[in-house]
Amino acid sequence: MSQYFYIHPENPQPRLINQAVELLRKGQVIVYPTDSGYALGCRLEEKNAMERICRIRQLDSNHNFTLVCRDLSELSTYAHVDNAAFRLMKNNTPGNYTFILKATKEVPRRLMSEKRKTIGLRVPSNPIAIALLEALGEPLMSTTLMLPGNDFAESDPEDIRDHLGKVVDLVIDGGSIGQQPTTVIDLTEAAPEVVREGAGDPAPFR
Repeated sequence: MSQYFYIHPENPQPRLINQAVELLRKGQVIVYPTDSGYALGCRLEEKNAMERICRIRQLDSNHNFTLVCRDLSELSTYAHVDNAAFRLMKNNTPGNYTFILKATKEVPRRLMSEKRKTIGLRVPSNPIAIALLEALGEPLMSTTLMLPGNDFAESDPEDIRDHLGKVVDLVIDGGSIGQQPTTVIDLTEAAPEVVREGAGDPAPFR
């Protein structure tokens, strides 16, 4: 069975954050809260953990994984960002957006969309997610926790423990949160494209 930590949604306990990061560094899979529902996460280099996440979500090779970053300077290590895209992201982060950008060579090929060589990136505002990223010191490879057949993000940590307690290593309970996934914005071309409307207001990108 997975471990289960209750972490305060506004003032995350450093001891529990550090324990969660230790599990990530051992190559394990965690469930953690973001600003738009719960997500599955692991370290960027952990191929086996990523394969476990793919099995949980029943994802195919065309799925755009997301790198969850602390800030825009970290994000620019993993994606090609021109001035126009940078301004748009700076004005709308942190928040409920995932940005699709062309990946740099720092991104393992298995994480990219095979056809387009793109990667999803986001900068969250959830205090627990931020604390995890600060303690880990690198992005989290992440995907919204939507169970097969559902089109909404899981929002109740106790339900998540009941459903996934045997297939993930840690569930972080940060309280019940919104079910809407992020709004996805494609910034690979000159004009932004709203790919999916979700929790973030799409108006700034139209």
